[in-house]
Amino acid sequence: MTGVPDPAVDDRHPPERPFSQRPGDSVVSRADLQRDETVRRWGPVTPSATQIGRAESPDADLSENVRRLHEERHSAMAGHSKRVHRLDKVRISHALCNDLSLTPWQRDCVIGIMADLDLTAFGSQRAIPKVALVVIRHVVDREREHYLGLDDQEWINDLPPERLTDLYDQFRSVTDEDRFTELAERHGLDVTSLNRLRRTLKEQIDEQDLEGAVYGRNPYRDPNLPSLTERRDDLPADERPDAE
Repeated sequence: MTGVPDPAVDDRHPPERPFSQRPGDSVVSRADLQRDETVRRWGPVTPSATQIGRAESPDADLSENVRRLHEERHSAMAGHSKRVHRLDKVRISHALCNDLSLTPWQRDCVIGIMADLDLTAFGSQRAIPKVALVVIRHVVDREREHYLGLDDQEWINDLPPERLTDLYDQFRSVTDEDRFTELAERHGLDVTSLNRLRRTLKEQIDEQDLEGAVYGRNPYRDPNLPSLTERRDDLPADERPDAE
């Protein structure tokens, strides 16, 4: 005898078990899952976790307090849907601006309008991505028109036709970009609907006093005064107000 244990029978080297990659492996069985959906036997195991909106048994009903929470009739949920809707407008608009590679200023202008814009006037076209694309088109085209001076009607009226034609040839709308066209088609927008919705947007900007709205910027701040953010960043790390 050599004294070397046989790997086949050694406890330190158990026989290999086949590894299964079939759908549903490593999860609860179908019967257990159905029972869990029916009676909610398994739930959060964290001691500090809470369970809201779950009846004690399949035959029991929710308490009036929980039902009021679900229907947002509880004082703790007042305005919750409006806050979530506003956050959705900001989040989706921000994602579309990043996808279209807008400048930080253009992005903040779009989000500033979308954050407080009432979408009711857009009717059946009031989906957040649709209106956000219309706002993006409005902000970007307006900035490009301002750069070329096409928004100054008095100046344009004094230009010769050749100069005016040259300016309009230099102008390139965001609707001419392939990525914007792709997103617009994905959300069911064509040039006609974009133009019609932009007219509605201009009316709503005037009615809701959203002209010059920029997210994260106070239009009433004196530009001659230093920014608090810039002053904070200039301080050493250990002297900042939030330093531990």
